[in-house]
Amino acid sequence: MTKTFTYDDVVRYLYAETTENENEQIVEALALDDNLMNFYLDSLEIQNQMNKIAPVPSEKAVSEVFRYSRQFTSKRPAALLY
Repeated sequence: MTKTFTYDDVVRYLYAETTENENEQIVEALALDDNLMNFYLDSLEIQNQMNKIAPVPSEKAVSEVFRYSRQFTSKRPAALLY
């Protein structure tokens, strides 16, 4: 019996969330299905680009952290507010 794989299965494969048996079957499915292979290659490129993103806090967030930290001296511990 041949299993049909979805794009979700390909994403799971891309993020190493599949079993060794599934890996073998997905690799075979990728070799046989051009649409699935194109989706895999596109997803791989997107994953690589996303890994290059370096999140940077906004100026407002940095200012708020500094503003908050200036309230405290080295002699008085900061109270954690939840």
